[in-house]
Amino acid sequence: MNDSSKYGSLALAYLGDAVLETLIREQLVLSGISDTGKLTEMARGYVRAGAQSDRVEKILSILDEEEEAVYKRARNAKTESHPKSSTAQEYRRATGFEAVFGWLYLSKKMDRLHELFDLCYPELD
Repeated sequence: MNDSSKYGSLALAYLGDAVLETLIREQLVLSGISDTGKLTEMARGYVRAGAQSDRVEKILSILDEEEEAVYKRARNAKTESHPKSSTAQEYRRATGFEAVFGWLYLSKKMDRLHELFDLCYPELD
Protein backbone atom coordinates (compact mmCIF):
# COMPACT_ATOMS: atom_id res chain seq x y z
CA MET A 1 0.00 0.00 0.00
CA ASN A 2 1.29 3.43 -0.91
CA ASP A 3 1.39 6.34 1.51
CA SER A 4 -0.80 8.92 -0.22
CA SER A 5 1.21 11.82 1.18
CA LYS A 6 4.36 10.89 -0.72
CA TYR A 7 2.84 12.02 -4.01
CA GLY A 8 2.00 15.58 -4.90
CA SER A 9 -1.74 16.18 -5.00
CA LEU A 10 -1.67 17.80 -8.41
CA ALA A 11 0.53 14.99 -9.77
CA LEU A 12 -2.06 12.48 -8.57
CA ALA A 13 -4.77 14.50 -10.29
CA TYR A 14 -2.69 14.58 -13.48
CA LEU A 15 -2.43 10.79 -13.45
CA GLY A 16 -6.07 10.38 -12.42
CA ASP A 17 -7.15 12.50 -15.38
CA ALA A 18 -5.42 10.04 -17.71
CA VAL A 19 -6.83 7.01 -15.87
CA LEU A 20 -10.38 8.36 -16.07
CA GLU A 21 -9.98 9.37 -19.71
CA THR A 22 -8.76 5.87 -20.59
CA LEU A 23 -11.59 4.12 -18.72
CA ILE A 24 -14.20 6.40 -20.28
CA ARG A 25 -12.79 5.97 -23.78
CA GLU A 26 -12.63 2.21 -23.30
CA GLN A 27 -16.28 2.04 -22.30
CA LEU A 28 -17.35 4.29 -25.18
CA VAL A 29 -15.49 2.13 -27.72
CA LEU A 30 -16.96 -1.03 -26.18
CA SER A 31 -20.41 0.47 -26.66
CA GLY A 32 -19.94 -0.03 -30.40
CA ILE A 33 -19.55 3.57 -31.48
CA SER A 34 -16.94 3.79 -34.23
CA ASP A 35 -17.17 7.44 -35.28
CA THR A 36 -14.10 9.00 -33.68
CA GLY A 37 -15.55 12.49 -33.82
CA LYS A 38 -18.59 11.33 -31.87
CA LEU A 39 -16.37 9.39 -29.43
CA THR A 40 -14.27 12.48 -28.79
CA GLU A 41 -17.31 14.68 -28.25
CA MET A 42 -18.87 12.17 -25.87
CA ALA A 43 -15.64 11.69 -23.90
CA ARG A 44 -15.25 15.47 -23.48
CA GLY A 45 -18.67 15.59 -21.89
CA TYR A 46 -17.53 13.14 -19.23
CA VAL A 47 -14.09 14.57 -18.46
CA ARG A 48 -14.79 18.29 -18.23
CA ALA A 49 -14.38 19.73 -14.75
CA GLY A 50 -18.07 20.53 -14.25
CA ALA A 51 -19.08 16.96 -15.06
CA GLN A 52 -16.42 15.50 -12.75
CA SER A 53 -17.47 17.88 -9.99
CA ASP A 54 -21.00 16.49 -10.27
CA ARG A 55 -19.78 12.87 -10.34
CA VAL A 56 -17.75 13.20 -7.16
CA GLU A 57 -21.03 13.59 -5.23
CA LYS A 58 -21.81 9.95 -6.00
CA ILE A 59 -18.78 8.69 -4.06
CA LEU A 60 -17.92 11.25 -1.36
CA SER A 61 -19.95 9.47 1.31
CA ILE A 62 -18.25 6.11 0.70
CA LEU A 63 -14.61 7.18 0.47
CA ASP A 64 -12.43 5.62 3.15
CA GLU A 65 -10.21 7.81 5.34
CA GLU A 66 -7.20 7.74 3.07
CA GLU A 67 -9.24 8.30 -0.12
CA GLU A 68 -10.97 11.24 1.54
CA ALA A 69 -7.61 12.68 2.60
CA VAL A 70 -6.34 12.40 -0.99
CA TYR A 71 -9.51 14.09 -2.25
CA LYS A 72 -9.35 16.95 0.24
CA ARG A 73 -5.63 17.56 -0.21
CA ALA A 74 -6.01 17.82 -3.99
CA ARG A 75 -9.23 19.82 -3.79
CA ASN A 76 -7.49 22.35 -1.57
CA ALA A 77 -4.24 22.49 -3.57
CA LYS A 78 -3.33 25.90 -4.94
CA THR A 79 -3.71 26.19 -8.69
CA GLU A 80 -2.98 29.17 -10.88
CA SER A 81 -6.20 29.12 -12.88
CA HIS A 82 -9.18 27.07 -14.00
CA PRO A 83 -10.84 26.46 -17.37
CA LYS A 84 -13.33 29.07 -18.53
CA SER A 85 -15.89 26.27 -18.87
CA SER A 86 -15.99 25.69 -15.10
CA THR A 87 -16.08 27.60 -11.85
CA ALA A 88 -13.11 27.59 -9.49
CA GLN A 89 -15.10 25.39 -7.09
CA GLU A 90 -15.95 22.86 -9.83
CA TYR A 91 -12.32 22.76 -10.89
CA ARG A 92 -11.10 22.15 -7.33
CA ARG A 93 -13.63 19.38 -6.79
CA ALA A 94 -12.69 17.80 -10.13
CA THR A 95 -9.02 17.96 -9.16
CA GLY A 96 -9.79 16.08 -5.95
CA PHE A 97 -11.85 13.54 -7.89
CA GLU A 98 -9.04 12.90 -10.35
CA ALA A 99 -6.47 12.62 -7.53
CA VAL A 100 -8.44 9.79 -5.90
CA PHE A 101 -8.33 7.82 -9.15
CA GLY A 102 -4.64 8.58 -9.62
CA TRP A 103 -3.86 7.43 -6.09
CA LEU A 104 -5.90 4.24 -6.44
CA TYR A 105 -4.08 3.47 -9.68
CA LEU A 106 -0.63 3.98 -8.15
CA SER A 107 -1.67 1.95 -5.12
CA LYS A 108 -2.71 -0.88 -7.43
CA LYS A 109 -6.19 -0.88 -5.89
CA MET A 110 -7.81 -1.71 -9.19
CA ASP A 111 -10.92 -3.36 -7.73
CA ARG A 112 -11.66 -0.23 -5.70
CA LEU A 113 -10.85 2.00 -8.67
CA HIS A 114 -13.34 0.12 -10.84
CA GLU A 115 -15.92 0.07 -8.05
CA LEU A 116 -15.82 3.86 -7.74
CA PHE A 117 -15.71 4.33 -11.52
CA ASP A 118 -18.82 2.16 -11.94
CA LEU A 119 -20.66 4.16 -9.26
CA CYS A 120 -19.75 7.41 -10.96
CA TYR A 121 -20.48 6.30 -14.51
CA PRO A 122 -23.20 3.62 -14.36
CA GLU A 123 -24.44 4.53 -17.83
CA LEU A 124 -21.10 3.45 -19.31
CA ASP A 125 -21.28 -0.05 -17.86
